Amino acid sequence: MIRALLFLWVTAISAAAPVVTKVEPPNWWSGHAMNPVRMLIRGSGFAAATVNAAPGFTASNIWVNATGTYLLCDLQITAGVSPGPYPMQIVTTDGSTSAPFRIDPPLPSDGRFAGFSPNDVIYLIMVDRFADGDPSNDDPVVSHGLFGRANSHLYHGGDLQGIIDHLPYLKSLGVTAIWITPIYDNTNEPNALQKANGEPIADYHGYGTIDYYGVEEHFGSMATLRKLVNAAHADGIKVIQDQVANHVGPYHPWVKDSPKPTWFHGTAANHINETWQIWSLPDPHAASELKRQVLDGWFADVLPDMNQEDLDVARYEVQNALWWVGMAGFDGIRQDTLPYVPRTFWQSWSAALKQQYPKLRAVGEVFDQNPAIPSFFQGGVKQFDGIDSGVDSVFDFPSFYALRDVFAHGRPMDTLAKTLAEDRLYANPSILVPFLGNHDVKRFMSEPGANATQLELAFTCLLTMRGTPEIYYGDEIGMQGGDDPDNRRDFPGGWKGDTQNAFEASGRTAEQAVIFNYVQKVIALRKKLTPLRQGAFTDLGVTENTWAFARTSGPNTVIVAFNNGAAPADVAIRYSRDGDFTPQLNATATLSIRNGRGTAHLPAHSAEIFAGEK
Repeated sequence: MIRALLFLWVTAISAAAPVVTKVEPPNWWSGHAMNPVRMLIRGSGFAAATVNAAPGFTASNIWVNATGTYLLCDLQITAGVSPGPYPMQIVTTDGSTSAPFRIDPPLPSDGRFAGFSPNDVIYLIMVDRFADGDPSNDDPVVSHGLFGRANSHLYHGGDLQGIIDHLPYLKSLGVTAIWITPIYDNTNEPNALQKANGEPIADYHGYGTIDYYGVEEHFGSMATLRKLVNAAHADGIKVIQDQVANHVGPYHPWVKDSPKPTWFHGTAANHINETWQIWSLPDPHAASELKRQVLDGWFADVLPDMNQEDLDVARYEVQNALWWVGMAGFDGIRQDTLPYVPRTFWQSWSAALKQQYPKLRAVGEVFDQNPAIPSFFQGGVKQFDGIDSGVDSVFDFPSFYALRDVFAHGRPMDTLAKTLAEDRLYANPSILVPFLGNHDVKRFMSEPGANATQLELAFTCLLTMRGTPEIYYGDEIGMQGGDDPDNRRDFPGGWKGDTQNAFEASGRTAEQAVIFNYVQKVIALRKKLTPLRQGAFTDLGVTENTWAFARTSGPNTVIVAFNNGAAPADVAIRYSRDGDFTPQLNATATLSIRNGRGTAHLPAHSAEIFAGEK
């Protein structure tokens, strides 16, 4: 009798009706280029399930994993289906359940999906460390014990509303695009990770997602995100989303129960550790095993590596990228850890984005000082392996190192000239994204030898050289900070009760005011002088301490000259265009070029921008 009851009890459990806990994507758009949509449904009891789609939809290519916890299917959407809810019915021999799904009206394209270009100046914002506009997000019920400004590894309260509140500051500085660090839902388990001293740490930075279709509750909601994008667009500021296709966080539900055995490269218990050797990928001599360690390894031996060779994974990530752009109206994408994902995937990813959003632009992170490495990953040309990644641009890490070497460490000026001489390696160097700092390196002002004057020189070069410049939040006021996480200090004035408010001119120190005003002025010159944004770049001459180059667009020429030495210097100019060039920065003497020769007289540690007449 007991044995029979036990059998009935086990049978009842194993024969439970299906249950749906997550549908990805939760919605789509009629008439979208991506059709059918590959649905990923999480729950239980899906064994041998069929899917009945609503009228106007067709479900096919159904696949269920061995444990019955994930179901994949293609959902074909008939063109012209009206916006509204269209739930799917999941049916098994033990019952049925509804999987919610809806069709949304598309966002108007006017003023959205606009891309970015050298006409822009990008401003990088680490959301959690910029400004706290909605203190309700800091409530312990919401923050799950992971909030605390005294701990540099916890959430500090910065959010999307805080960015909205300070759009006037960004507009006054002159930036035309903001790149916000990931806003995916991230680790929210108290004490999920521990430091050596026992204090909790959190993925406040956004790079450890637990839900690719959720907005981190510390930052706000999808409604707040749309409010931010709309408000930024109204102020003439574009918005670039930080996406992470390479990996998820260690506490994503997939880690314990993956949709497919091939969803990740390996498992939490058995995986390859990332070797960081991205130089091996463009190396025609590197063994496939060496490259596999780069492409398949778990980042920092912790972050689960997505397997884009699995077609369902690839489809999931392409759709997710399209979903975020379509939901929020983003203008561009910054893609994290670009080299650690196969370039064949980036090829299809880029093509899908361009098909739906032709003006959208993407820039990838390729963290390497050697120009031969990032140039390999920029799209626009087939490399030796026959692959064109299609990714529009990459961050100019080589010039980042050169800028710091010259203006902080006192290296010769030809360090920069020689770096830009490698532009021949890129498919399109004019759309690279050069920068002075970001959230992964120490602040410029914390480098040995750096000071406000040298920072101004570095900004002059950044904002006048080729490419689309990026400014790390706070560098425009000379914020300091060592290695991660010290380089991610809170912006002064972003929190109620801060003793200083550097968002306001009256709240800046004398040094902060000088730096801010200088950066603001050079950005304004970049906007005013077309060659600084669109002009061809010509190297005019370099010595140990001096350097001059020209930017030319049609009949207009701008000449930029530097003296990084400790004494005044005459910068020799050799240029094919004669004429008088008017100083724009410091009211130094006019530069006159006659018979291809001219001299710029510059004080110690100074720069000048000379604008030529038509």
